[in-house]
Amino acid sequence: MTDTNLGIAVHELHKQFKDGPKAVDGISLAVAPGEIYGFLGPNGAGKSTTVHILTTLLRPDGGYATVQGYDVVKQGAQVRASIGAALQEAALDPMLTGREHMRLQTALQGLPRSTRRPRGNELLERVGLIDAADRRVGSYSGGMKRRLDLALALVHEPRVLFLDEPTTGLDPQSRSDLWREVSRLAREDGVTVFLTTQYLEEADVLADHVGIISRGRIVAEGTPEALKAEIGRPTLEVVPVDPADRQRFADVLARFGPAASSAKPSAVAVLLEDGADALASVIRGIDADSLRMDSFQVHKPTLDDVFLAKTGESFAQGDQGASASSEDESLQPAEAPA
Repeated sequence: MTDTNLGIAVHELHKQFKDGPKAVDGISLAVAPGEIYGFLGPNGAGKSTTVHILTTLLRPDGGYATVQGYDVVKQGAQVRASIGAALQEAALDPMLTGREHMRLQTALQGLPRSTRRPRGNELLERVGLIDAADRRVGSYSGGMKRRLDLALALVHEPRVLFLDEPTTGLDPQSRSDLWREVSRLAREDGVTVFLTTQYLEEADVLADHVGIISRGRIVAEGTPEALKAEIGRPTLEVVPVDPADRQRFADVLARFGPAASSAKPSAVAVLLEDGADALASVIRGIDADSLRMDSFQVHKPTLDDVFLAKTGESFAQGDQGASASSEDESLQPAEAPA
C-alpha cells in the first residue's frame, strides 16, 4: 500500500529484536512534503530503529511504511533513490579530504562528470566547508564532520532527508549552523525532513510537527505549540521583597488564576488563565496594593512537560530508564539484493 500524497506514511509499524522489548510497537505517523517532522524521545525509545526501517536498513516485523509513495520493504531501491540520510555515525574516511569525499559521493550517485565538481563545491560552500575542503577529514572538528555528512546526503538532491540525532555532541555554534541549513532546506527547497533528536529545544525550534516516542510507542503528536497548550497555561512565579507579604501577593495573584506549585519556598505562583497576556494586569494589581517584588518569572510549558504528562516521568528519567540494547542489533536490509 502506498500514498503518493505524503512524504512519509507509517501505519502500525512493529519491530522486535531478539531477547528484548519491542523497539517499535505499532507506531503510525504521516509527514507531509516539505515538512520538518521532529521525532523526539530518550535513548533507546525506538527513534533510530524507526529511521533504519524507513531508510530500508531494517525489515519491519509488521505494519507498513512508504517514503515518497514507495514501500520500504518491496521497493527499497526506489526509496533509496529518493532519500538522503545522515545517521548517528558519519561514515567518513579520515584520510580523505572534504573535496575527495564529495568527488566520491557524486560519482557513486551517478552524477554526470561535468556536474560533479560544481555540485560538490556548491554543497561545500553551503555548509561552510569550502575553506577546509582540501584538508583531511581526520583534522575536522565534530561539527565540521556533521556538516560534511549533511552535504554528502544532499548530493543527489533527495526529496526526503533523514537526520538521526545530527547535533549530538556539537557545540552551540555548530548546532545553530546546522539548524539554519536544515530549516533552509525545508523552507526554500521543499525537502521533507525527518529529524530524530533527544534535544527538546531542537524539536521546538525546527519542527513543524513533533512525535514523542517512549518505549516504542508514540505518546504524543502535534505541533510543538499545540502539545504545550494541552498541558496548560504559563505559570507566573513572584518572590516578594518581604517574605511576610506572601499571603498578600497570593491574594492579588488569585484574581488571575489558580495557585500553582513553586520550586522556591519564598515564591508565590499562579497559573495564568489568560496566558502571558495577563502579565501587565498582574503587575498593575501588585503595584496598586503597594507590594514590592524581589523578582518574577514566567514559566511556559515545555515539551518536557508534555513528556512528563504523557508518560509520568521527565525526559531525563525516560533516558535513564531506556534500554539501549533494543537498538544495538545488527542491521538487516529490508530488501534482498537483486
